[in-house]
Amino acid sequence: MILLTARDITKYYGPDAVLAGATFDLRAGERAALVGPNGAGKTTLLKIITGQEQPDSGVVEIGGGARIGLLQQHPDFAPDQTVLDIARSALDELLGLVKRSEQLADKIATTQEEDVRRRLEQQFDVLQHQLQQHDVYNVDHRIERVLEGLGFAESTHQQKVTQLSGGQQNRLLLVQLLLAEPEIMLLDEPSNHLDIDATEWLENYLIGSRQAVLVVSHDRYFLDKVTTRTLELHQGTVESFPGNFTQYKRLKAERLEVQRRTFERQQEEIARMEDFIRKNFAGQNHAQAEDRRKKLERIERVAPPREIKSPPMKFPDATRTGDIVCRIEGLSKSFDRPLFQNLSLDILRGEKWGILGPNGCGKTTLLRVLLGQVKADSGKWTLGSGVRIAYFDQMLSHLDPECEVVDAVRPDHKEFITQQRRDLLARFGLADDIVFQKVKSLSGGERNRTALALLAASDPNFLILDEPTNHLDLWARGALEKALQEFDGSVLFVSHDRYFLNQVATKLLVVEPGRFRVIDGNYDTWQHLVREGLAKEARAATSAASKGGGSSSSSSKVEESTSRGDAKKPKRKRQYPYRKVSDIEGEIAERESSVEALQQQLALPEVLRDGPRVKQVMQEIEAHQEAIAKLYDHWEEASELN
Repeated sequence: MILLTARDITKYYGPDAVLAGATFDLRAGERAALVGPNGAGKTTLLKIITGQEQPDSGVVEIGGGARIGLLQQHPDFAPDQTVLDIARSALDELLGLVKRSEQLADKIATTQEEDVRRRLEQQFDVLQHQLQQHDVYNVDHRIERVLEGLGFAESTHQQKVTQLSGGQQNRLLLVQLLLAEPEIMLLDEPSNHLDIDATEWLENYLIGSRQAVLVVSHDRYFLDKVTTRTLELHQGTVESFPGNFTQYKRLKAERLEVQRRTFERQQEEIARMEDFIRKNFAGQNHAQAEDRRKKLERIERVAPPREIKSPPMKFPDATRTGDIVCRIEGLSKSFDRPLFQNLSLDILRGEKWGILGPNGCGKTTLLRVLLGQVKADSGKWTLGSGVRIAYFDQMLSHLDPECEVVDAVRPDHKEFITQQRRDLLARFGLADDIVFQKVKSLSGGERNRTALALLAASDPNFLILDEPTNHLDLWARGALEKALQEFDGSVLFVSHDRYFLNQVATKLLVVEPGRFRVIDGNYDTWQHLVREGLAKEARAATSAASKGGGSSSSSSKVEESTSRGDAKKPKRKRQYPYRKVSDIEGEIAERESSVEALQQQLALPEVLRDGPRVKQVMQEIEAHQEAIAKLYDHWEEASELN
């Protein structure tokens, strides 16, 4: 069933058409990606679909009374609201139906007149059907599941919104949208403000949902895992491709090759005809020339290939350093809690290190310690001989917003004339009049590329990058990956982009609370170790080697460091009385069976018409669910400590 149709959507901003006849549809349960270069009009198209903007021409049709939900970008919460209040507010309409159902149940229980009672029972049946469709009896569990999945621990649920960071508030907007469960979800950069764990949770949630999803994202891992169709928005129109982003790239390359050959052949034929006409129009073969001129006018011209080109990016050759570029020894840093402790590692010439970890674990702080911007609590770090650092700050604070672009890339250490700077900017896809614009007038992607050009101007051999893919579209990210792969210096970078980590990193530093791991490989290597359980085996081997005074095998792909003097993770304290794991599992199974049986009761007409019985069953379900949640906590504790 088609839920959404956009037909011939056109939108002008000034004389330029951002959308020029964009047409596509979206079916129930379909998960489609909307991709295109920055500025192609993706967000504009989403706003037109939701009615926030009006097209200059074209229509949007919504089928089957489907509700549309758009992920907003700017939070606007009441300051006295808590995290839980905001989450529950997404279900106000549904909770209102619950209240209405309870009121009807009370009236049914007290009404003596048969006709009135029958009418109330009919209304109650309709309401109960609606509530069952929306799984209302598991509302609290759903809220907790979504909050936890998107990084809101139970301890944060009563926090006021004013205590949250901007990123956390944006995550709450996503919480609200997921809980509202509109039939059509429009997601504009949903993984922004999410760490990798939360992004992976969101991927699995969307895969398991029944909603139709249209998503704009620069996260290629996310697109590959979630989407089943790709809509390319380019030059104002939409072209559809089956499959995820990787399949789209393959099919796009095949289509481009066919389009290119067809276009070139037609251009060659047109050139031959024009040449014949020019040579013979005034001669003996005038009639033939006139005939070919008429044929030429009737030819349906093949459009040139519809290609999205990646911006060029290239770093200069790096000067040679010593074998060890950076040595870190026993580095520790805490603020209100420990971020990293006793961190020791060597970064060697030519290595490209990615730093991976959840939000707030200290990744950016580590970079700032190495740059001398933050002082470590203990330990030291030293740079090797001939090392020249260039730092990419995700806030782009190195760029003067009032400065012209061509002046923003003027390095401190050498004379760099205007033409040299323009040549450098061109290597990062910034050319023509744009180089004379002020930095503040640039788009996010253009500012990012200006900052990367400034790095290149400093002739670095050690790049330290904090979220370098921010604001870059999919094609610019690919260009940056290629530039870093070809860079012959060393790189240390923080990124939430798993695809970028895979393409660039040769080693990973995985930062976790109280410890870190060194992975000889990229993100896929780490995921393989996690899936196969090898990470646990390697931790045990490392711990045993530490106790024995030896070192772990050189063939091991995982190295782990913990705080000095203790390689064991401290045991948690018991919160529950001792109980066998099997006993807990048995009670969980019994209670889950009871919940299922009670939910089946709620589907029975005789129960649904009995208001007090409905209330009692609902209370029993809630009690079982609360007990199950605690039993799972107890099971986890027993599994670890027994």
